[in-house]
Amino acid sequence: MKAAICTKYGTPDVIQIKEVKTPTVQDDQVLIKVHATTVTSGDCVLRNSKMLVMRLLFGLTKPRKDILGSELSGTIEVIGKNITKFKKGDSIIAYTGMKVGAHAEYITLSENAVLTTKPENMTFEESAAIAFGGTTALYFLRKGNIHRGQNVLIFGASGAVGTSAIQLAKYFGATVTAVCSNRNFELVRSLGADHVIDYTQEDFSKKGTRYDLIFDAVGKSSKSSSKQALTLSGKYISVAGGLAKENLDDLLLLKELVEAGKLKSVIDQCYPFEQISQAHTYVEKGHKQGNVVITL
Repeated sequence: MKAAICTKYGTPDVIQIKEVKTPTVQDDQVLIKVHATTVTSGDCVLRNSKMLVMRLLFGLTKPRKDILGSELSGTIEVIGKNITKFKKGDSIIAYTGMKVGAHAEYITLSENAVLTTKPENMTFEESAAIAFGGTTALYFLRKGNIHRGQNVLIFGASGAVGTSAIQLAKYFGATVTAVCSNRNFELVRSLGADHVIDYTQEDFSKKGTRYDLIFDAVGKSSKSSSKQALTLSGKYISVAGGLAKENLDDLLLLKELVEAGKLKSVIDQCYPFEQISQAHTYVEKGHKQGNVVITL
């Protein structure tokens, strides 16, 4: 099979498509033919690994796991003899999180992995792009104890995590202010944002509005500078403050919301698998709207 191999840490050109052995299916696994995956900000962080802590976790000189990619959609082609939850031919979505491995033509996963059938009202491309942003947004919004009636600000509202966070905050019953550039105003309003602020023109912390929860979805603000925009009991949370672990219940909730018409994925660009290094270059610029999808 073909796989996008991260041969070493560095710029996007370290990603090379190579022929590798198709994984062998164990008794408790399924073999999935990948139809679509994504390149996320997390993939770029793993690939360039400029932080020592990342190298300590994933390999000092090169990644221990050389196939990146954390979310995918596809079709089950082979099932192990102990599989009871899925059958051959099922269309699925999956989230591997930090276990990665999605940037390949095939992947094997346990039937107990973060894996479920694909939402019926989504294409493979659309459904490949709900897990990373959705589960990350859920993790941090819950960490901030989001609840109905709150005034919530989302900084970096137009990316993969931010676009999910807007929709999920509305699902939880919050009033949402989205902070992004002016070119993304129409997008964030279409997702449910009640108010918008152009960060290139205004500093949200100096406008006088107080928020019950401020969520930095890109890790580019600071708690100290945001403090004056919080209510007395308000909370500041940031994606820079930890990692969201993959969770099947969260993926099932996202699927339920998608099928109920309460959540959609936002796709900026679709690249063919052969152009995955170009996709890394685009994502690393930091200006994408929603998600960048790779089609196989």
